Amino acid sequence: MSITGGEIQPGRRSKPVRIVIADDHGLVRQGFQGMLAREEGYEVVGEAEDGRVAVEICSRLRPDLVLMDVRMPRMGGLAATREIKQSHPETSVLMVTMQENPDYLLEAVKAGAAGYVLKGAPNNQIIGAIHRVLEGEFPLNQELAMQVIHRLASEARQEGPAGPQQQTQPPPDPEVHERPNTLPHSLTEREIEVLRLLAQGQTNRQIAQNLVISTLTVKTHVQRIIGKLEVSDRTQAAVRAAQLGLLATE
Repeated sequence: MSITGGEIQPGRRSKPVRIVIADDHGLVRQGFQGMLAREEGYEVVGEAEDGRVAVEICSRLRPDLVLMDVRMPRMGGLAATREIKQSHPETSVLMVTMQENPDYLLEAVKAGAAGYVLKGAPNNQIIGAIHRVLEGEFPLNQELAMQVIHRLASEARQEGPAGPQQQTQPPPDPEVHERPNTLPHSLTEREIEVLRLLAQGQTNRQIAQNLVISTLTVKTHVQRIIGKLEVSDRTQAAVRAAQLGLLATE
């Protein structure tokens, strides 16, 4: 996974970030636990050896973030992510995988993941990805992220527009009932402008330069967009925008 830009600092929070680690290998869970123990502001509140246990723990503890292994017994990471995001959309999920693949990334993002990290990545890259999610930035290789968002937008155009007052029929999935493709709250024109630039992979600073506003104002807009779209992070805001047809003109 590529991490671009300078060092990412976690936002100031009154409480530590509550994290669940889901992996069927005890040594991997132990490694993540030790890595996070050395960082301030993080608390591992639960561990799961398979996807089913991860879903149960998240239902009980409502963590801020899950580090989710892809391949686990009983229930894999993608299926577990779908269930967690359906019940608790405010929980962010970072998939843990062995390889960086656009096709897999597309499925992970569709399932509700904020992105993924490579199992063999250095600790500073994994921590950087977690920081990015919590700070509302893309925790992904930007080129791969944009491939995914463009493919989602293309799929949305092929299926027809899904404007704020329109319903679309998603492909049937026996594991999850998708939310209807309607906006729970209307977005302002400025918020749609910010959302479209966000979905192009632009950082808050780049969006601010394009719209000639401050980065603090952009951050406020992004937070409101995430709230209105009822998602947990920047990646899923871009996904919802594609599903709703808001990126069709881009």
